[in-house]
Amino acid sequence: MIFEVFQILKEQINHYFEEVGLENSELVIDNIALAEGAAEAADGMRDKMVLTLVNLHEEGTLKNFSNHYVNDNKVQYRNRVINLHLFLLFSANRNVYSNSLIDLSAVINFFQGKKRFTQANTVFNRELEAMENVGNFNFTVELYTPTFEEMNFIWGTLGGKQLPSVLYQLNLLPMERDMTHSEGPLIESVHSDVKHKN
Repeated sequence: MIFEVFQILKEQINHYFEEVGLENSELVIDNIALAEGAAEAADGMRDKMVLTLVNLHEEGTLKNFSNHYVNDNKVQYRNRVINLHLFLLFSANRNVYSNSLIDLSAVINFFQGKKRFTQANTVFNRELEAMENVGNFNFTVELYTPTFEEMNFIWGTLGGKQLPSVLYQLNLLPMERDMTHSEGPLIESVHSDVKHKN
């Protein structure tokens, strides 16, 4: 579901660019660390906004919930759902610095106006093969402000020069494989043979 979420955000932001009159602006999904190379990937990022996954971590407070379903008078047990936080880096890799700042402002404005994404409030292209089976989703995107030291570390890890960028945290993306590891009968009543002694 990680790619699908990225695709949804890409479509939404590119639509917003058109809506506000930034016809020459485009968001692409790619690894910004490859932007300075001579490879084909670098060509695809030239003069564009680039969306890159820079980190993810599991939400620890939701680890203790059991995961079971009742189906046809049977209880099916599954491994617990993994709820992820994704860290999304939006980098303005534009040829003209002022265009980088304009695009960066547009991304911030977009998320200021829309923080929660659900299947009810989000339109996306279901004709793409990877997007055909996207079901219900519900996630939020919030601005994440790293320190100067953390930003230096991020760009040092990416191995490139620092570009105008903004970091967002996408909250609680559930990951669950449709796989039952055990099942048992449904408990419908409890009987007790305890006798009271006088």
